[in-house]
Amino acid sequence: MPTISMFYGVLVRMFFRDVEKHKLPHIHVEYQGQVAVYSIPEGELLAGKIPPQKQKIVVAWIELRKEDLLADWELAVHGKIPFKIKGLE
Repeated sequence: MPTISMFYGVLVRMFFRDVEKHKLPHIHVEYQGQVAVYSIPEGELLAGKIPPQKQKIVVAWIELRKEDLLADWELAVHGKIPFKIKGLE
């Protein structure tokens, strides 16, 4: 599972061919051992939990980088390595 971005202690990852459980474009976010899954189109929390302040930052980042995230999703579901995406720093 490649890390596609890192900012403010948040790691953003995308699994290869990860369409079984959530079935829609999504990312996996980790912060200090806590993990959450967010949909890319809506920025909605699908599973897990991270601190509310970090959640707000992640949702804002998803909105800013939605086009790049969706392009990476297409690569990942076809088993290709997604590109790195700029963080917020």
